[in-house]
Amino acid sequence: MKIALIGYGKMGKAIERIAIERGHEIVARYNSDNPYTIDSKCNADVAIEFSRPDLVVEHIKTAVSNRLPLVVGTTAWSEYLNEIRVLIEEKHGSLVYASNFSIGVNIFEQLTERLASLLSKHSQYKLSIDETHHLQKLDAPSGTAVSLAEALLANHGGYSQWELTPVSNHDSLPITAHRLPDVPGTHVIRATSPIDTITLTHEAHNRDGFALGSILAAEFLKGKTGLFTMKDVLNLN
Repeated sequence: MKIALIGYGKMGKAIERIAIERGHEIVARYNSDNPYTIDSKCNADVAIEFSRPDLVVEHIKTAVSNRLPLVVGTTAWSEYLNEIRVLIEEKHGSLVYASNFSIGVNIFEQLTERLASLLSKHSQYKLSIDETHHLQKLDAPSGTAVSLAEALLANHGGYSQWELTPVSNHDSLPITAHRLPDVPGTHVIRATSPIDTITLTHEAHNRDGFALGSILAAEFLKGKTGLFTMKDVLNLN
């Protein structure tokens, strides 16, 4: 499969290495020195996008207009999702998006949903999320933390919203976000009662899990049209 990379930082280089190991070819690399625009022509079968929140929506619109299937790893653009959904339908586009492409994180989210459902019957446990990422992570909380929070809200019933700490409402689910050097990503779900604490933790050791997941998503897109998530790729629906 011929792959174009939109964004060629540390993630892009990790994707390139693993894609080549899996027998794929990188045919184009786009970054600030060689931006991806409507005039960009490449013979890729699919593009994988890990860039910046202020660039991603334009990249998506451009790829769909160019009929280039796209895997999007950049987060913090959910407010445009309905607009993109309509565009995908109109143009018969092909796109996979996720807050996190790690197989482990997607399984972790399923565990989070189950924990929230079980604890909905035990109000003495108070839920919280703690996330840590590298200093270059621009959004806080991370897209993964937001997805985990939404999973908790949907399956628990005791919280009306999530907030970054310190929270202003008693029914808010608290998220604490840390930014430290050289941390690929750690997410912790805590359920604390007066007598004990239940903890779920996912800790990424490096970027390879995110890179592999994005390549699996690119392989999944072959021959498909529509808007998909990692639940579709991993058959977790």
